Amino acid sequence: MPAVDDLALLVRAAEKAGDIALQYSGPSARRWDKPDGQGPVTEADLAVNAMLEDRLPQSRPDYGWLSEESEDSATRLGKTRVFIIDPIDGTRSFAEGSRTWAHSLAVADQGEITAAVIYLPQRELMYTAARGAGAFCNGRPISVAPPQALAETKVLTAKPNLAPQHWLGGTAPDFLRSYRPSLAYRLARVADGGYGAMLTLRRSWEWDIAAGDLILREAGGQISDRLGATLRFNNATPLLDGVIAATPDAHPALLQALDPQGPGIAGH
Repeated sequence: MPAVDDLALLVRAAEKAGDIALQYSGPSARRWDKPDGQGPVTEADLAVNAMLEDRLPQSRPDYGWLSEESEDSATRLGKTRVFIIDPIDGTRSFAEGSRTWAHSLAVADQGEITAAVIYLPQRELMYTAARGAGAFCNGRPISVAPPQALAETKVLTAKPNLAPQHWLGGTAPDFLRSYRPSLAYRLARVADGGYGAMLTLRRSWEWDIAAGDLILREAGGQISDRLGATLRFNNATPLLDGVIAATPDAHPALLQALDPQGPGIAGH
């Protein structure tokens, strides 16, 4: 199936996901804490996931399925193409009534993302990409920020990533730190040039990163794990060893400043 056809399918599904999620008021939606410290889930997450798990596999019955809110199955490992879905990325933000949560939908083909959507319905932002066709926000082409010194680069990252043990010489380089709770939204903001980089040294679930991986690359950025390795998706354990996503000048600068013997951040 051509990537552009998969993208059209994902866009329609994301729009429907937004319609469903907006029927709930985040602070009043029923909420549970998942086991093993994996964070909260709300009735909105489950309603969106149920719709997506019904609609998308019906349209592509030969594709595998990986979603944060579905029980995982090893059958996806035998599939050439796989849906990788986060029904609501930034569930805590959703539950608090914030607008910075997103639907993150992607298709991986032999480990590489080929179609991707990040949709923030409350901000009316629809980021899209198909492999080889560029990246867009609300239908307009987007690209990463122009080159600038790392000290002047706005980097989306949480404070624990600045701890001395992660950096050569025991000190993080100078940059302008900001934070957004949704990993998908962080990746989108680097892709649209609003920020120069995003960095997480924590092990990250594939569904948080998959859509942003393609959108960032199609916007002219570079993305890798915390050690510089190319990201591959649909792994048996769907966790990535951190993420560095940035402009072509900021990515190597951050990678070179990180201590490759650093411990990373436990958990996910």
